[in-house]
Amino acid sequence: MLWISLGRDTALAEEVARLSGLTAVVAAADTPEWKKKDARRCRVIVLELPASSAFVEEVLTAAQQAVRPLPVVILDRAGDLDESLIGPSLSSFQHLIGIRSAEQISASVLAALQAAALKCPFETQEPWSRLLVGESQPMRELRAIIRLAGPRQSTVLITGETGTGKERVAQAIHMASRRSGAPIVAVNCGALPEHLIEAELFGHTKGAFTGAVGARMGRFEQAHRGTLFLDEVGETPLMLQPKLLRVLQERELQRVGSSETVKVDARIIAASNTNLDQAVAQRRFREDLYYRLNVIPIRVPTLRERRSDIPLLAEHFIERVCQREDLPPKKLTAEALRKLTEFEWPGNVRQLEHAMEMAAALTGDRETIYLGDIEVHLQPSLRESGAREWGATSNEHEFPLDVPTEDLPFEDLMGKVEKLLLEQALRRHGGNKAKAAKALGLKRTTLLYKLKGQETLAGAA
Repeated sequence: MLWISLGRDTALAEEVARLSGLTAVVAAADTPEWKKKDARRCRVIVLELPASSAFVEEVLTAAQQAVRPLPVVILDRAGDLDESLIGPSLSSFQHLIGIRSAEQISASVLAALQAAALKCPFETQEPWSRLLVGESQPMRELRAIIRLAGPRQSTVLITGETGTGKERVAQAIHMASRRSGAPIVAVNCGALPEHLIEAELFGHTKGAFTGAVGARMGRFEQAHRGTLFLDEVGETPLMLQPKLLRVLQERELQRVGSSETVKVDARIIAASNTNLDQAVAQRRFREDLYYRLNVIPIRVPTLRERRSDIPLLAEHFIERVCQREDLPPKKLTAEALRKLTEFEWPGNVRQLEHAMEMAAALTGDRETIYLGDIEVHLQPSLRESGAREWGATSNEHEFPLDVPTEDLPFEDLMGKVEKLLLEQALRRHGGNKAKAAKALGLKRTTLLYKLKGQETLAGAA
């Protein structure tokens, strides 16, 4: 609570703060001292009159232009303040005329805080909600789940399509938890080589394997007292899943190359963009591990399910790029905005973010973003274009192959079949070589070798 007054007596300010459950920061109105106070860390401003009209306007403007508009309580014992100075734009204020007790002022402070919370509940009360842009019904439901799940210790499984913002949701859950003062440690289970993921998660001793020149703490230990975020948990190698399950159950681990047991206290948040139920049915993911992770399931909605948030998201991304690149503020035309809301966005929020970043960066000092500036991102998805190119039918496993009637060496024909299979797998998985290799039952290195071979053949032709 920032208390601004001409007087130097802080007793009233401290008593009001105590009754309101706040901390008082007192600044003098007759000096520029109050400007040095970090208003962003305050929840409410109490302005004690007398003060000049210019100073009142200055304080109210500062309150309105804060990162989140701050409620203001004005103590006007003489009743001299012209309320026209306040104006209609101030988010919430209480104008108290006459002499008031600390209890009465505290009641007004709490009322102002409540009114501000009703107008902007997520920004004023829950800092984590700033990570989740949008006011659609799916986003409100998502916030409600995070609000309930955050303070708990239970494991959370976040599911959703690629680009929906699962890592942001994980960060919001961590910020809403009692562990928010400790770090959140993220590890992408699909990006780590199979022979290194165990050492990455659990740590290793010196000499445990070739290249282990020193002991190293694993991600579980790094997240002690905090949160461990296991992204793409469905890509965890099958041989490692029993060890992961044991750590989740027993809260203890052994570093690679050591027999010493290490206790860990980390909350687990996992995320997957694949269907883990199907992976369990196909025996690619352990059923017991799935149920151990899926204690609190959270599904992140696609951008198609929250189209009403697209204008807000687009504005947010453009503003962020303009601030980062020191560009003038930019606005989308009505036509461009309409096209954005009509597009399917197969890449979800991430695709929209990239589209707005490109549009804002490449329009330079121009303050208007037209439809032509974003049309390159409003093309059919890679999967759709691939389906049209190959003439896909209702059976997605079919692909065209013309078997010639004339003589053709068997190796040449098989080479064409292999080329079609590789290209189709890459299209189906958005160019992700690791996923394409897994779908084909190949090692990633084998897939890369075959792709390189196809490029060599094409060059020779």
